[in-house]
Amino acid sequence: MIEPEWMKNSKFPFACVLIANRGEVACRIARACKELELSTVAIYTVNDKDSPLLDLCDQSFLLKGETLNETYLNINCIINAAKKTGAQAIHPGFGFLSESSEFAKAVDESGLIWIGPSPDSIETMGDKMSAREKMRSVGVPLVPGHEVKSTKIKDIHNELINVSSSLGFPLLLKASAGGGGKGMRVVNRPSELAGAIESAQREAETAFGDGRIYVEKLLSNCKHIEIQILADGFGNIIHLGERECSLQRRHQKVIEEAPSPSINQKLRALMGSAGIAAANAVSYMGAGTVEFLLDGENFYFLEMNTRLQVEHPVTEYVTGIDIVHQQLKIASGLPLEFKQSDVTIRGHSIESRIYAENPTLGFLPAAGPLLRLKMPEGPGIRVDSGVVEGNEISINFDPMIAKIIVHAENRDTAIMRMKYALNETVLLGLDTNVEFLHALLCDEDVKNGNTTTNLIETKWPNGWKNEIDLEAIALGAIACAVSQKFGTNKSNQMSEGSMEIDPFKLINNKFP
Repeated sequence: MIEPEWMKNSKFPFACVLIANRGEVACRIARACKELELSTVAIYTVNDKDSPLLDLCDQSFLLKGETLNETYLNINCIINAAKKTGAQAIHPGFGFLSESSEFAKAVDESGLIWIGPSPDSIETMGDKMSAREKMRSVGVPLVPGHEVKSTKIKDIHNELINVSSSLGFPLLLKASAGGGGKGMRVVNRPSELAGAIESAQREAETAFGDGRIYVEKLLSNCKHIEIQILADGFGNIIHLGERECSLQRRHQKVIEEAPSPSINQKLRALMGSAGIAAANAVSYMGAGTVEFLLDGENFYFLEMNTRLQVEHPVTEYVTGIDIVHQQLKIASGLPLEFKQSDVTIRGHSIESRIYAENPTLGFLPAAGPLLRLKMPEGPGIRVDSGVVEGNEISINFDPMIAKIIVHAENRDTAIMRMKYALNETVLLGLDTNVEFLHALLCDEDVKNGNTTTNLIETKWPNGWKNEIDLEAIALGAIACAVSQKFGTNKSNQMSEGSMEIDPFKLINNKFP
């Protein structure tokens, strides 16, 4: 690849970035690279040939294969793609290989630049048990728990029976190599331990190739708070405040916000300092997130995510700092451009994750074509998406379709703006959680900031039931559109060729 003229005077040691991901995060990274005048390479499969990512990037590389292991998880293939296209750096996004120390090491050894923390940092923090041990050594508070040494069900069972008397029930089994709620099981009484251990190990082995588990005391009615960290290669580490991510289903987040309505300046400073201590303990470099459980004014370390987070836009909105830009600059060997005292929080931001799922069936994933897609626009509204109308949503990937992010001068206005944005969102062709998200923001506890990690399952233990008959509304819209176009006289309809009416086209004409 010929080095562009501007690169000769650029502070970046790379001119082209391969994005080792797909969907909305890949599009997000592509746009950030363009803003910094970096060229980009998209990787894709045959099923993603219509992705808008391919139009955003300067080059695209087809990954041949049908399974994830053959494509988006194929380390050798991705590095080969970078070399063939002339990319000098790789950004992993989130999910897939983003927290693979093996991938990071392979990228480094290939002579390419890895846009992320070191393999050692990823490995230490990626293993939840080693992360707990490291945090304990630097005084970061931990959820009461126990790191299990054995992998044999009988030995684990006996070990946990012995420690349960001091921890008390309920307990939470967690995969040491886990994330995203996989390998997690709640244990309410001793008789449930054996089955939960076997189930958690099996899921962890399938998802991560590592069946090791550990146990924590299950803290109920807590808040999930995370601290965004930025660290350069010169020992400078700062935090960008907190995000509240308490609204979850199946241990996965659905709505996040910044700042948290429950955090005052003193607690923010304490949690920020703990986050910095956690990053410093593993010589962290890049963008990362330290997650805590907040119980009253006591907080406890959960884990550190050594990558870009899905919910990073809310922090960008309230701080004015582009986190992907910072990742690219830090990977270039540049020092941070600002100090902790330069970071200020302005206004309030909320993010809603639009999932292809059915909230009435326990939030089961859904699939299907995006027959109609209309995302909201307006002041203080941002949409991060990796799909266009006509794309097919598959069950082979994470069910998130897009993210809607809003910003306003205060929390009440931000909630109002998000409700407006959700009302303006049109997704036809498959089940989504759009109506559920709107209902969640109308809930009194959510409006008052009384959110906890178990709020959704407590209020809707059997799934959320929509009180509005959406099917009746859709049928009514079709009937109304037909009536307006062809009248109510049967003979008139027949003479206009009513058998060729396309209901979706009529709805689109009525609700453009």
